[in-house]
Amino acid sequence: MDDKRRLILDQALALVDERGLGAMSMRAVAERVGLTSMALYPYVGGKDAMLDGLVDLLHLELGSAYGTDPAGIDWRQRLRALGRAVRALSRRHPGAYPLLLNRPSPGNSWLTAALRATLHDAGVPAGEVPRLTRMICAFLLGYTTGEVTGGLPAPVDEGAPGAEPLPLAGQPVEPDPAADAEFDADLDDLVRLVEVTVRVA
Repeated sequence: MDDKRRLILDQALALVDERGLGAMSMRAVAERVGLTSMALYPYVGGKDAMLDGLVDLLHLELGSAYGTDPAGIDWRQRLRALGRAVRALSRRHPGAYPLLLNRPSPGNSWLTAALRATLHDAGVPAGEVPRLTRMICAFLLGYTTGEVTGGLPAPVDEGAPGAEPLPLAGQPVEPDPAADAEFDADLDDLVRLVEVTVRVA
């Protein structure tokens, strides 16, 4: 990614982190980088293209957090690590994160490629890899987007004494050991799903 484009997108992401997606405009981003709004266009296009750029940036950050050399790591560990990296990204950037689910993403996005490679190494038949990739991707992005937008049902009855209120959309999600344990159990279920797919193939 071009250095100037990266600087602009970094500042756009920082703006969204601070003030929410609704606060992002060409003018607001231009002010942060010391340019005019028109000067942004050669690097990031219009606002719609800038949103696509944020999706690219989130995928880059996810790839960096996950790591680039899975050699020698069991596919089960890789799948769990990938799931945790996706969830951590959602918590670092709750305002921008739903873009990963809500905006069209290239078929060869980083997340898609990482899942396909993991499933291939697990021994999933080639014909089943696309379907399983979509299923796991849908779970990871849907679950984590639901957490940061408040759209995911609470682990306990919301009306029960001591039940935590859902977070406001785009606000940081507070640590919750019960939710962490639930997510890890879901990752274990995904691992078992892959194992079953390999066995019955």
